[in-house]
Amino acid sequence: MIYKTCVSIAEKTPKKIKQTLVKSLKKSEYAEIRFDFLRPDLVPDALDLIKKDLKKCVGTLRPISEGGNFSDSEKNRISILKLIAEYNPFLLDVELNTLRRNKNLSRYIKSTKTNILVSWHDFKQTPNISVLKKKILQMKKFSNNIKIVTMAKSLNDASRVLSLYNNNKVKLIAFSMGNYGRTSRLLCLLLGSPYTYVSLGRPVASGQFSVDEVKSIFTIKK
Repeated sequence: MIYKTCVSIAEKTPKKIKQTLVKSLKKSEYAEIRFDFLRPDLVPDALDLIKKDLKKCVGTLRPISEGGNFSDSEKNRISILKLIAEYNPFLLDVELNTLRRNKNLSRYIKSTKTNILVSWHDFKQTPNISVLKKKILQMKKFSNNIKIVTMAKSLNDASRVLSLYNNNKVKLIAFSMGNYGRTSRLLCLLLGSPYTYVSLGRPVASGQFSVDEVKSIFTIKK
């Protein structure tokens, strides 16, 4: 079985995104383009530059309020999300809170034939299992592609998130942040996650393994 990876790319110029993407896709099945690290006016240039590879890319435009880097207005962020959708990436990561506040956004994205990855993060803790399961039900209203990431303060926290893989009706990406959650970034693959997020070398998120580390762990030596 092939365990897939998705390299997170957080560059500040379209040219650098292109260069890093070329390197990433030589090692990884997918790449996540963190458009929130670009100046908003540079996003169209970046999309044009990488449009041929977007079928292997997850597009993300995370606001500061959700742990990202986008600091412009929410109105502008929604406009950029719609623009990214028009380029038909593999997945477009949109936060649950964003979809709930902007009722027409999911409808617009679906009209472009782009699949939504509904995401929800808790950067402080890991809620109890009933809260997590309720989140999945809320997220399923927008897409079957779901991403749940929490902060683990114990091994029990990490295992609680991984227990969500018992729900086989969604395409789930679920793991934990922090030292206690680091191994969940690997274990999620064994439990059915379509891929895990990795770095090309320098972690974009705390606890990320590099793509080389993950590929070496899951490659069986003959």
